[in-house]
Amino acid sequence: MYPDHTHRPPVQRAVEVHQPTPLPPATAVSAPVVPVQPGTVPAVASIVLPDGRVVTGYAIDHPQPTATYPAPAVSRTAVNAALGGVGFLAVCGGLLLLTSFIAALTAFVTQLIILAAVIFGGWIAVQLFTGTSHRDGDTTVNIRKAVIKRNHFHS
Repeated sequence: MYPDHTHRPPVQRAVEVHQPTPLPPATAVSAPVVPVQPGTVPAVASIVLPDGRVVTGYAIDHPQPTATYPAPAVSRTAVNAALGGVGFLAVCGGLLLLTSFIAALTAFVTQLIILAAVIFGGWIAVQLFTGTSHRDGDTTVNIRKAVIKRNHFHS
């Protein structure tokens, strides 16, 4: 799994040297000049460059397209009113569900209380109406049966 630590001479690898290839100079192809008659004669402008040369030419104003937005099919006021109505209906529906949930929760808690009262009342009734006591150290004796047993054995 691990390499053994034996001494080996370094591996000789061939090195390739890449020389850049010069690109041929680009030849300028002149495009045909198409004369365009402007609607009005533009003003001639001259610019002085930082090195002192003067460049003279026509200033061309490119027309900027005006931003036109299509008018919405429905007014913004109508859209806002509709959204407000939808929001109001959603709140009313949520409140209706909330009241239904609270009513169901109240009924559930009431049923749990009644169930606990029935179970506890039944346990109390069983404790009262049974003749045996489950206290430690006490003995309950039915006297009538004891008399019968005594008379039976001594007769």
